[in-house]
Amino acid sequence: MSVMQAINPATGDVIATYPVHTKGEVGQKLDNAARAFRDWSRTAIDDRAALLVKLAGVLEANKETYARLMTMEMGKPIKEARAEVDKCAWACRYYAENGPGFLADDIVKTEAHKAFVAFRPLGVVLAVMPWNFPFWQVLRFAIPSLLAGNTAVLKHASNVPGCALAIEEALREAGLPDGAFHTLMIPSGMVGDVIEHGAVRAVTLTGSNAAGRAIAAKAGACLKKSVLELGGSDPFVVLEDADLDKAAEAGAASRLFNTGQACIAAKRFIVIDSIAKRFEEKLAERLLARKMGDPMDDSVALGSLARADLRDELHDQVARSLKSGARNVLGGQIPKDAGAFYPATILDGVEKGMAAFDEELFGPVASIIRAKDEAEALAIANDSPFGLGAAVFTEDKTRGERIAKEGLEAGVCFVNDFVKSDPRLPFGGIKESGYGRELGIFGIREFTNVKTVVVA
Repeated sequence: MSVMQAINPATGDVIATYPVHTKGEVGQKLDNAARAFRDWSRTAIDDRAALLVKLAGVLEANKETYARLMTMEMGKPIKEARAEVDKCAWACRYYAENGPGFLADDIVKTEAHKAFVAFRPLGVVLAVMPWNFPFWQVLRFAIPSLLAGNTAVLKHASNVPGCALAIEEALREAGLPDGAFHTLMIPSGMVGDVIEHGAVRAVTLTGSNAAGRAIAAKAGACLKKSVLELGGSDPFVVLEDADLDKAAEAGAASRLFNTGQACIAAKRFIVIDSIAKRFEEKLAERLLARKMGDPMDDSVALGSLARADLRDELHDQVARSLKSGARNVLGGQIPKDAGAFYPATILDGVEKGMAAFDEELFGPVASIIRAKDEAEALAIANDSPFGLGAAVFTEDKTRGERIAKEGLEAGVCFVNDFVKSDPRLPFGGIKESGYGRELGIFGIREFTNVKTVVVA
């Protein structure tokens, strides 16, 4: 029997071993989800909303257990893991309160007796989710999808199997009917067969660009709706009139959050040349102040990367950038201690053609790119295949709003703060960062049949 192993990346120890589902077991779970859809889709939306409130309570009651599980399986600092559970509970309550209104019939005035748009569930939605936010990534999809009346199956990342099963159990404890949510303990190679299954009506993926292309191609071949949230190399633009202390503090928080393993983390720091040296010094000071170590320690801000191979890949990107002419300001060396750790690192003099400019750095490495003025800064910011998030810092809020709205090519833009997701606001990217939206009113409508009804 094939198995999945959960390995603590901070120590290298095997935490637990889980059996992989057979093809027959997967088929049975998909059939169960299709059967559950018939009743769940007809359940009153107020009752579905009430279940989300119960789920929020389950999450909060088990916060410490879930947080420790996340930290053990993928190495995030324990205090960030607790905050992740809190954010999931917030999303539950937000959608419980606002989701029914988002899905209410939209009356359209025409010459007919009555015309309206209804938002009806599609059926079984497959979610292929990553390891970096093991609870949030799953629940930010599942909460609105389930509230809309869909059922769901989850293929989670293979290094967080315990989190995947814990989420399924939490939904069951909250009262979700049998079959309405299943975790599929399968390798990536089986995902194509799941998409082909007649029960699956749509698929959502958060992950790499390569995975996104494969999922999109398979879903397209099957004529099934897909939503993709892929990689990012988010620009963090610091203009000459910015508050440098505020910008440096936000930059450090963004670059080190989740040990730098976030698609929307600030990665390319594009700074006007006249202030670049001062900004770099302030950023370095703040990065150095953040402690790296045992992620179970409440005082630690920089935990382990999720796997040793990911740490090695990141270091290779740093080494290639230095070889191409970048300057090492801070960090850049693999620690000798055990675990998949990598220190906070700053590379200056980064230019197009270097790995630190062209590739996504999924770890605590900040690339400093200098620009002579606003126009050049925006040109550099947009000179990327990615378009997920972007931030700009300026004391002129009107200028910042104009840049965010008209100048930056990204799906999520922040002025004088770092990019973050919020249940109240749509989240997603453009270009090679994917398509479709999660969260907010747009997220709950993604996996619905936007149905026109006309009564003559």
